[in-house]
Amino acid sequence: MTMPDTDRPLPGLTERLRLDKWLWAARFFKTRGLAADEIDKGRIQVNGQVAKASRELRAGDVVGIRQGPVERTVVVRALSTVRGPAPQAQQLYEETAESIAARLAAAEQRKTAAEPASAIEHGRPTKRDRRQLADWRRWSASADE
Repeated sequence: MTMPDTDRPLPGLTERLRLDKWLWAARFFKTRGLAADEIDKGRIQVNGQVAKASRELRAGDVVGIRQGPVERTVVVRALSTVRGPAPQAQQLYEETAESIAARLAAAEQRKTAAEPASAIEHGRPTKRDRRQLADWRRWSASADE
C-alpha cells in the first residue's frame, strides 16, 4: 500500500468559498444539504460567531463544528470547490490541539461510561409479567370513574 501523494496541488482551489460548500468539500458532511441544515441549526461557528450557509470563508478562518457531543475547532488552510478523497480533504483544514485533546477525552469517556442496558436488572418482561401489568392497570382505576 502506498502513501498518498500530498505534494500534488489540490483541484478547484479558490480564494473565497461558501461555508456549506467548504464543509462538504472538507468531508465534514456527506451532502451540502446536510451541511446547510447543521448551519441553520446554529451548530457551526466561524470566528466565534454563528454563521449562515452563504457566509464566505477565507483561508485562516476558525470554524467551530458541533457534531453530536463532540465540538471540533479547525483552522481553514485552503478552499476547494471539488470534493476529493479523504487525504486531499484533510489538507483543507488543520484541527487545533485543544480540539484534538477534547475529542480524544470525549471518546475515552464514552468508552468508560456505563452500558445503559446494564441498568436493567431482569431484562424484558415475560408474557406472564405483561399479563400481570395489564391486570394491575385494569384494577387501578381512579375513584372518579
